Amino acid sequence: MFGSSQSGVNAYQKIGVETGVLAASPHKLIVMLFEGAIVAIGNARQQMQNGEIANKGRSISKAISIIENGLRASLNKQIGGEIAINLDNLYEYMSRQLLLANLNNEENTLADVQKLLTDLKDAWEAIAPPPVIVQEPQKTGYDQLQPRPTHAFEA
Repeated sequence: MFGSSQSGVNAYQKIGVETGVLAASPHKLIVMLFEGAIVAIGNARQQMQNGEIANKGRSISKAISIIENGLRASLNKQIGGEIAINLDNLYEYMSRQLLLANLNNEENTLADVQKLLTDLKDAWEAIAPPPVIVQEPQKTGYDQLQPRPTHAFEA
């Protein structure tokens, strides 16, 4: 009548991801892309071991999509210069390796790309901008939301 409990879990996970994306800084969004690709490859490796061919293909396709449409598309080669060009080449290499790993059922190739993504994610996290610290307003001893004490002569 209400569907599977898994569909409810998926809905809450989707809401959590969407909320995280809306609240994330541009730097955090890149970290989230790395994490998504790493998880997709991890899933593909597990599915490859279990002989789940169709699911493996979907997971690898998801990882390629994240790399191509997220990480690679976010590069600005004019501003990023040589670093952006090198990352573009690396992302292209990763996508090609993932395709070959899918075609040839090569778990080692999946592991290699997963390691590259993990190393990049770690480096990206290391250059994170410092968090913005918001100071709370000083307490005045008067809370405008608290009810006022009433006196007997007030009506």
